[in-house]
This record gives sequence, C-alpha cells and structure tokens, in this order.
Amino acid sequence: MRILVVEDEEKAAAALRQGLGESGFEVDHAADGEEGLRRAREQAYDAVVLDIMLPKRDGWSVLTELRKEGRGTPILVLTARDEVPDRVKGFELGADDYLVKPFSFAELVARLKSLVRRGGSTRPAKVQVADLEIDDSVQRASRGGKALDLTPREYALLALLAKAPGQVFSRAQISEKIWHVEYDGVSNVIDVHVRHLRSKVDDPFEKKLIRTVRGVGYALDA
Repeated sequence: MRILVVEDEEKAAAALRQGLGESGFEVDHAADGEEGLRRAREQAYDAVVLDIMLPKRDGWSVLTELRKEGRGTPILVLTARDEVPDRVKGFELGADDYLVKPFSFAELVARLKSLVRRGGSTRPAKVQVADLEIDDSVQRASRGGKALDLTPREYALLALLAKAPGQVFSRAQISEKIWHVEYDGVSNVIDVHVRHLRSKVDDPFEKKLIRTVRGVGYALDA
C-alpha cells in the first residue's frame, strides 16, 4: 500500500514516514501543498495523509483541487483544530476521514487501512476525460457519445486510468488493483489487455488518450 504524506513539520513527517513504513506502507513525502498536489496528480496512491496548515498551498486547497479533477484517492485530513466547523468543512470538500493532532499512531494506521479497504467514499459515479465518459453506476463507458463494448476487465482497467487522468500506473499497481495479484515482472497479460482496450478506445478516434510510459506503465491523458 502506497501512501502520500503531505506534512511540512520535519519531525512530524519523519515520524510518520518511519511509523507507516514499519506498519507495512510505502511512504512518499511532500513538504508543502504545491508539491503534495503535484505528487498526487502524477502518482497513484492508495491514500493521502494531508495536513491542513501547509506552506505555498493549504490542505483545503489541495483537497479541493483533487476532488474537482475527479480524483477519488482516499484522503485523511490531519489538523490541530478540533472544531466542528473545520470537520464539517473537510467532509464537505471531499475528505474521507479526519484526525486531530496529537493522535494515536495506532489509530492512524487503523484508519488508513480501513480507507484503503473501502477505496475512498468520494469517487464520483461519472468521470469524464476529454470526450470519454465513465459511468460507474451502470459500469459503462462511451466516447464521443458512442458506447464502448468492453469486457468487465477492460472496463475496470479503463476506469482505473480515467479516475486519475495523467497519473502513470505501473504494471505492478495495475496487477494489484485489477487482477488482485502481485505482478511477476514477466507476464504480458496487462500489455495484452491494454492493446485490446486501445483498439476500442483509441483506434477509431483521431485523438489518442492511452499513453505508454516506457519501462513504467500506462496513463490516460485528457
């Protein structure tokens, strides 16, 4: 499970990196809101731990931008303020959970594992990237108003890419999220599915959406 921690206090960030790492998470760190937003856009995370009081761009702004873009990554907000209006604001902006400093580290780990299992509660039913539309409520996709005839696995793969436009998903991440198995580094099953998906999503259209990042994986661009 890969977590992004957006925290500007060095000691707090170091403690979170160490503690979450020892709890089985892979942890990336951003020291300000701008870096946190950039990382959350560029990489697929299982969850984000987001402080509110940040330099360059506060946590509210980061949260707002990610949800405006249709990104459904589970986000746990950290704050030193335990006032009801702040908690309400966080949930209204799209936070999945809220933890007040100082907090029990065991509670943080438990909440993160719960968020990852749930996969986030704020993912919109419909996501649009360019002229591609994904409708999770009926598990259907269309492009340019034309329905795409996708297998369940192709739909799941396309939905994964579309819900985080621009983010590059490695083959290991795709294998874990779609096939629910660890990628062995040898099988080409993911590449075959992407090729089939391209034949339906990209080949009939002038503008190509699915991008290959050599040696890394795949992304879907607007």
